[in-house]
Amino acid sequence: MSSFDDRQSAFENKFALDETLLFKAEARACKRMGLWLANKMGMSNEEANAYAGSVIGANLEEAGFDDVKRFVMPDIEKHNLGVSEDGFNAKMAELFEQAQKEIKEEAA
Repeated sequence: MSSFDDRQSAFENKFALDETLLFKAEARACKRMGLWLANKMGMSNEEANAYAGSVIGANLEEAGFDDVKRFVMPDIEKHNLGVSEDGFNAKMAELFEQAQKEIKEEAA
């Protein structure tokens, strides 16, 4: 195998690992968003875990968190949780940053 093939293989492996870590961080952030909102809605632990799973599933529709926002905003409004779209975006960014940090630490 040539040096070029080795570099290409290493690049492909790193890309695959980065994508896996990104997927895990997104899923973790979505789960935490779901649990945070479920807590605000007064759900039981079982209901909260089911809701968090639904939030994770909502994130599989498209890149980014707009699909999650579209999924949770009706619940936020229905339960008068006082979380605006900007508030959602800020909380999601916070949870995603935290999840990325944790995933990187776990992978090291």
